[in-house]
Amino acid sequence: MLKRIFFITFCFTMAVPSAYADLPDFTRLVEKTAPAVVKINTLGKAVPQKEQPRMQGQMPDIFRDLFEQRRGPSRPSRTMGSGFVISEDGYILTNHHVVDNAEEIQVQFADRSEYSATIVGSDRLSDLALLKIEAQDLPTLEFADPDSLKVGAWVLAIGSPFGLDYSVTAGIVSAIGRSIPSSESTNYVPFVQTDVAINPGNSGGPLFNLDGKVVGINSQIYSRSGGSIGLSFAIPVSVANNVVKQLKNNGKVQRGWLGVGIQDIDKKLAEALDLPGPQGALVTAVMPDSPAEKGDIAPGDVIVRFDSQSILDSDDLPHIVGLITPGKKVKVELFREGIRKHLSVEVGALDRSEQDLEIDSDGSDRLGLIIEELNEGELRSLRLRGGIRVTRVSGGSAAEIAGLIPGDLVVQVGYSRIDDIEQYQQVIASLPKGTPIPISFYRQGQAIFRTIQLND
Repeated sequence: MLKRIFFITFCFTMAVPSAYADLPDFTRLVEKTAPAVVKINTLGKAVPQKEQPRMQGQMPDIFRDLFEQRRGPSRPSRTMGSGFVISEDGYILTNHHVVDNAEEIQVQFADRSEYSATIVGSDRLSDLALLKIEAQDLPTLEFADPDSLKVGAWVLAIGSPFGLDYSVTAGIVSAIGRSIPSSESTNYVPFVQTDVAINPGNSGGPLFNLDGKVVGINSQIYSRSGGSIGLSFAIPVSVANNVVKQLKNNGKVQRGWLGVGIQDIDKKLAEALDLPGPQGALVTAVMPDSPAEKGDIAPGDVIVRFDSQSILDSDDLPHIVGLITPGKKVKVELFREGIRKHLSVEVGALDRSEQDLEIDSDGSDRLGLIIEELNEGELRSLRLRGGIRVTRVSGGSAAEIAGLIPGDLVVQVGYSRIDDIEQYQQVIASLPKGTPIPISFYRQGQAIFRTIQLND
C-alpha cells in the first residue's frame, strides 16, 4: 500500500512541470512593455452632488434619473484610467470617456514621473482620445498587424484597476468583431472580446499579444456587479490606427456614412427573398438624399459585399462603412428580388462640419429627428397600435446622444403613447429642458427603453 501511494504521488509531482512548460511566461513581456503604460488622473468641472433615493438600488436603471434628487455642495469631478505612449515625443492614447469634460489631466509613469497632458483630439464614437505631454525619448508601444489576431490567442493587459497601479492580467481572445454598443449607444467598433480581468481604472490601457504589440485598447466590461466576470471588450487596432491618424492631423474624426437602416437575415427570410443563404444586411430603410439613395440602394436589398469585404450579418456593415474615407467610391454587391446586382456608391461623411450640420438639421424637430408616418398595413404587420418611423437623426442632437438611428419606431415619449405624427409633435413641444425623459422605440422588432434629454 505504501509503495502504491508513493508511486501515485511521484507521478503527480513529475507531471506538474511538464504542464506548466506549455504556458507562456509573461515576465519578460511585462518588463518590456510596462514603462510605456501610464496612469491617467483627471479633474473636471464642479458638479452638484446628488442624494440618491433610498430604494434606488432596487430600481431599473432607466428610471433612476427620473426622480428629482436634492443637490448637495458642488465638488470637482474626478476620473481615473490608463493609457499608453505611441510616440517618443509624447503622444498618448486612451479612452474618450476617461478624459471627457476634463479640465486638468495628469499622466503618471511607472517610474513615478508625472506630466500635465493636453487633449489633441477626442472621438466619442470610437471612445478614443489622443493626448500630448511635453517630453522626449519616451518608451513607446507598437500596434500589431490588425489581421494577426486570432480567437484563442493569449493576450495581456496592464492598467490601474481601482487605482492599483500597473496591475497585470492575462487571458485569451474570446471573440473578434463583437458588436457591443458603446456608452454613446453607437455601433461603429468591432470589439475584441477577451476573458482578461478588466475593472474600472483599466479603461484606455493596452491589450498586448505575446510579441508585446498592442492588439486593442481596453474600453468596456460586461458585468451585473460592476466588477470583472470575464467579459471584457477592447477597441481593435484597425479602428485605433484610423482614429489616431485623423486626430493627430485634424483633431477630429470623419467616418464613412451610407444612410440605411438594416437588419439581420434568418433562414426563413433568406428563403422568402430567394437568397443563397442567411447572410448579409437587409436594407429596411434608405434616408433621403443619402449616399445609399444616390447609389440606387433600395429598401429590400440585401448587401452581401461592401468595398470588397463580405457582409455576414448586419453588424458588419457599419463596422466597414465607418472606416472608409468619405468621398471614396466603393463597389457594392447585393441581391434584389433574388437577382445579384453590382453597384457603385460614393460614401458620405457621418461627422460633418458645424456649417454642414446647420444645413443638415433644417426640418428636424426638438429631439433632432426627421420622421414619417406609419401606414395601417405597416402597423398591422408590426403588431403596433401606433408610432412614427425615424428617417434621419441630426448629428450632435439629443436623439443621437440617446442612441436613436434611422429605422427606429418611436412608440412612447415620457409617459405619453405615440400614435401618429400629430400626437408626437404635441408631446415633444412640451418636453422640459435639462431633465432625462424616458423614450421607448422598436428596433428590428425589439423593444428598447432609453432616456433622452434636451439641453439647448
